[in-house]
Amino acid sequence: MADIEVPNPEELEEMRAKGFTRRVALTTALFAVMLAITSLGGNNAMKEMLLAQQEASNQWAFYQSKVSREQLCKTNKELVGAILLERGPSMRPEAKSKYETLLKSFEVEEVRYRTEKGKIEEEAKHCETTRDVNRQKDPYFDFAEVLLQIAIVLASISILSGIRLVFYFSIGAAVIGSVLSINGFSMLFQIPFFQ
Repeated sequence: MADIEVPNPEELEEMRAKGFTRRVALTTALFAVMLAITSLGGNNAMKEMLLAQQEASNQWAFYQSKVSREQLCKTNKELVGAILLERGPSMRPEAKSKYETLLKSFEVEEVRYRTEKGKIEEEAKHCETTRDVNRQKDPYFDFAEVLLQIAIVLASISILSGIRLVFYFSIGAAVIGSVLSINGFSMLFQIPFFQ
């Protein structure tokens, strides 16, 4: 009968450990990729939030200048109207015509500023909405990053210690972190204490 070589149990255990180590290392690399994507999403959400806040502030400042100009035209219109009412009959025709032209000009400008003010207000509110949406996304990315980092650390510990239970905890942290990251991009659900 031919000799059959029975593998050494220690060698089998070492080969099994190497396979486990390879799987954990590949999984850890996937965790790192997800972390990079999450980090990118979080950074973009923060940038968009800050940019939208700045744009909203600019629009509201522009809005205030339109309100001031509208009020100035309204005041000047009332002043010219009072002058025409008081001195209109005794004015020279050229002066009266000039005041009437000025009165119409102030009326037109007041309406123009009021109209422009409405458009600016819409744009400012749109910027505020964009800011608020990105503010809501930010905590999901923050918590996702933390969980993915913890998953990477736990996976590394499982490689070094060979304890599979630690690896399963790392998978759990990575899954929750990935779900939070995906939600940061899509806002499919909201968690009350994140708001």
